[in-house]
Amino acid sequence: MNRALRLAYSTAGQLARLAAALAPVGERPNGGKLVRALRARHGIRARYAAWADKRDPSRPLLWMHAPSVGEALQARPILELLRRQYPEVQLAFTFFSPSAEGLAHALPVDFADYLPFDTVGDVRVALEALHPTALVFSKTDAWPLLLEEAARRGVKLGMISGTLSPVSSRQSGLATRLLRESYALFDAVGAISEEDAQRLVRLGVRPEVVAVTGDTRYDQVWQRARSVDRASPVLQELGSRPTLVAGSTWPPDEEVLFPAWVALLRDYPDLRLIVAPHEPRAAAVSAIEAWVTQHRLRSARLGDSLEALGSADAVVVDRVGVLGDLYAVASVAFVGGGFHAAGLHSVLEPAAFGVPVVFGPRYGSSRDAALLLRARGARSVATVDETVEVLAQWFGDAAARRAAGEAARALVEAGTGAAERTLALVLRLLGVPASAQARPSV
Repeated sequence: MNRALRLAYSTAGQLARLAAALAPVGERPNGGKLVRALRARHGIRARYAAWADKRDPSRPLLWMHAPSVGEALQARPILELLRRQYPEVQLAFTFFSPSAEGLAHALPVDFADYLPFDTVGDVRVALEALHPTALVFSKTDAWPLLLEEAARRGVKLGMISGTLSPVSSRQSGLATRLLRESYALFDAVGAISEEDAQRLVRLGVRPEVVAVTGDTRYDQVWQRARSVDRASPVLQELGSRPTLVAGSTWPPDEEVLFPAWVALLRDYPDLRLIVAPHEPRAAAVSAIEAWVTQHRLRSARLGDSLEALGSADAVVVDRVGVLGDLYAVASVAFVGGGFHAAGLHSVLEPAAFGVPVVFGPRYGSSRDAALLLRARGARSVATVDETVEVLAQWFGDAAARRAAGEAARALVEAGTGAAERTLALVLRLLGVPASAQARPSV
């Protein structure tokens, strides 16, 4: 990184620290993400330093970092395998976005907290406290000062489930100048595909350290689909009618889906809708309920009685963490984000249950969506009429629906095994012998 870029980057980090120090405390815990992220870093150096007494220097320690909940789900299978198979390894997990906080504290790790801002002072405190054997990033994160200081201390550096969209802004001139030297520091990188491996090399990763290991999310969603208790009273009740499960929806998704659903009810009056808004705050839940009532339909919340759920035409999910189980009762799934600038959410979760998937037109950054479309396990729609047409085809033709669902399930199953290959890569960074080996790539 040249001197001017380094100065600008360091200044930005210090400004972020100042903003965190000035962030108001005592506000509602469900405040905006930015405020929550800043407020969470109050006293972060002290929290890291306080954990240092629990660090056993005779044991290796893996520090796994994931910026948000999606990347945390990619890290989760590796952390679970390590805890189960290699209990001698201490585990630390950090995250950047508040969306990953709940999941982080449910992981089988010894330490979990927000990642400090990438400043020299914060980086040194974190590294002194954790004293990691290896520092591994999930997906494509790369924090220049953290990587630089960790490499200087002899920490092995890795990346898992590495992927880079062909249109990623990381390939821009400014980002390349900022991050190229950082990516060159990695000792081992597990890429999702050959194409991802090649793009990561162009970004600065050394060719000899890249291996194609696959995407650990496939193992995670496959395992979850296999472990769901389908005999639970709630799932039994919700699965009593043909059901469309709409997951992680935003208002722009709902503006297309809801009119299509009402039109569909004219031919399929027994259809039930389960809708899980991406942010199930009171205002979002109430807005959906008002819309259902406006059309003289019965609504219920997921936490209502079994009787209320059984009679409801629309069930609104008013909590997080349950969507992955609800896809078990879906006849068809609609995944949100495809009409929203934030991007499409996980299409693998419903696919793992053998459920055909519908989503909006903005799926360009989702490799999984493109693979599902190619396998004929999903359809993309852009209008209300297209949504009605696709849903009517699948609800009206059980054989076509089953064929699409099986194609979706087969795609997920074919992608499993990445967790074991990725575990082998991580164990090599830790200096722990492993039997599985990742396939060399570029």
